[in-house]
Order: sequence, then C-alpha cells, then structure tokens
Amino acid sequence: MKAKIIASLLIGLLVFSGCSVREDFSADPLHNYNVLWETLDKHYSFFDLKLPKDSSWRDMYHKHLPKIRRGMTNDSLFLVMTELMSELKDGHVNLITPFDYGRYWNWQTDYPSNFSSDLVSRYLGDKYRIAGGLRYSMIEHNDHVHDSIGYLRFSSFASSLSSSNLNASLSRLSKCRALIVDIRSNGGGNVSTSDLFARYFMREARTVGTTRHKVGPGHQDFSSPTPIHLAPLQSGVVWVKPVVLLTNRGVYSAANDFTLKMKGLPLVTVVGDRTGGGGGLPMSSELPNGWGIRFSSTQTFDMQGNNIELGIAPDYQVALRREDIAQGRDTMIEYAIDYINERYKEFRKTKKWRK
Repeated sequence: MKAKIIASLLIGLLVFSGCSVREDFSADPLHNYNVLWETLDKHYSFFDLKLPKDSSWRDMYHKHLPKIRRGMTNDSLFLVMTELMSELKDGHVNLITPFDYGRYWNWQTDYPSNFSSDLVSRYLGDKYRIAGGLRYSMIEHNDHVHDSIGYLRFSSFASSLSSSNLNASLSRLSKCRALIVDIRSNGGGNVSTSDLFARYFMREARTVGTTRHKVGPGHQDFSSPTPIHLAPLQSGVVWVKPVVLLTNRGVYSAANDFTLKMKGLPLVTVVGDRTGGGGGLPMSSELPNGWGIRFSSTQTFDMQGNNIELGIAPDYQVALRREDIAQGRDTMIEYAIDYINERYKEFRKTKKWRK
C-alpha cells in the first residue's frame, strides 16, 4: 500500500510541476487567484465533506473574487487567498509565502483545549525519563511498583522517536499494571512514526481502515479503496497490558492516524475528547508568483467506513473540570487511573479487558 501511495504522490508532483516553471512566472493577482482556485478544484479531496450543502466551490470563487484588484499588495492578496482556502475548514490547507503562512486553526480553537502542560508536569514529576520525544514516569499507588500505572507523554509526531526509545521506555515501565499514553494537543508530524509507535501495542497483523486517492479533476474522481495494513514487530518490547489513550481536539494529522491504529486494539481504551481530524495526506503545488500551497489529496476511513477527516470519537468522553484544575488535578488522567484500577482485577482473572 505504501508503494502505491508513494507512486501516487510522485505522479501528482509531476502533474503539478507544470504550474511553477520559471517562464510562467506572473505576479498578476487575478491570475494567481484563478490558479489557486483551479488547483484546489481539481485536486482537493474533501469538497463534499467540508462545504455547506447549499454552496459549491464555484460559489466560494465568486464570494472572494470582488476583493481581487490590479495592483493590490502581496499582503492583501495573501489575505484574500487565505480567506478562500479557509472556506475548506482544513488544517492541511495552507498558503506558504516568504512573509507568512496561511492556515486554518478553527478545527482546534473553536473547542475547549482539555489540556494543561502545567498539570501534566505534576504527574510526570521532577525525575521523569526522556527517550527521544517521549517523556515518561510511573504514577505510583500505595508506594508499590506493581500497583503503579505508567504515564507516557508524546507531544509531537514530528519529534524523534526510534525503536530504541520505545524499547527502553516500555521495558522500564514493564512492572506497571497498565499504561496511560497521552497524545493530547499533538498536532501530528510523520505518519511513519505513527506506524512505528502503534506496532508496539500489537500482537498480530491487522487492517485498521482504508484509504483512497484523488486521481482525476472531478470532485468524485478517486481511486478504489486500498486497505491499510499494519504488521506487528518482529522484535522488541510489545506492550500486552491495558492502555488508556488520552486525546483532545488538538490531536491532528499523524496523531489522528495513530488514534485510528490504536482504537481498535483489544487492550486499548480511548478517553477524552474527539480528535481534531486531518485524515487527508497533504500534497504541495506552486502558484505562478512562486508562493506554495498545500492541500489534502486523499481520504481515510476506519473499519466501519467513517471518514476520519473530522476526527475520531473517544470510547469515553471526558473533559477537564475547573474544580479539578483549581486543585492541581487533571480530570482526564484521574479518570484513566480510576478506570484502570476498577477493571484491573477482572483483567487479571480473565485476561480480557472490558471497555
């Protein structure tokens, strides 16, 4: 499947390269506006999901067209183009210039954050360990290590994470009865890191969903769905105890992908808020004036056929409460601890994890 994705990307890049050759350079605002709209019209993957039912991408073109005028400044053109792109409500749709980065953040900022780095620091303590991008420690119970719960914080899939990091951290937490994996406000990064991380919780190969790619200019021109397979580790420390995965609206892109891969596992329970989404693989192109654009070019679905672009729902919806914050408590971490403690005795007897 990965080979097919790479091949599709290479073909797409070859197609788009014709938009940015030097002899085609043009600073004309209208021409650049038209090329931006046309590029997205042919290659963006979520029009039906993102636009209101009573409007079209052509409507968005005419909505912002009156703002385009000859001789307008680059700053003004940048603003109009960003407004057009923001109609798609997609964090993977961006305008890249030497002076600014056009982006849409409301997928996250329109919702409660349900995260506090200060509170997380309390649970990690002063002596937490660092393994690449991981921060981890034990949340001890009754001062007995075997009653402890491992706490592992990973804040960005753009951070370094190797097999050595994961083997080292999970082996040092191996005496804990369960593990809390906190990826709240993880805005994504490398999907390959998502694959690597998820494999440390798998005992056998599994299919986690399907993906399809934009292959033509029509809004419905997609490839046939391709299964997303994930293979278990050939060697390393595989975690075979209960896991609670903490999520919030700030979980996006590769972190959203990681949630997809983790949620269906027998010993994994997702707690918190719906993720922010970002299920489309980004692709890049260039405008006649040299500015870059980025946009979603694929669609991803879970095993039930749900498009994960708008986020993944948790198994248990939990939010930070003001009264807990005032007392220095993280409601979601405390929920995870109580949840694990309530179900662990049954798990030890039956070896089955009741979600």
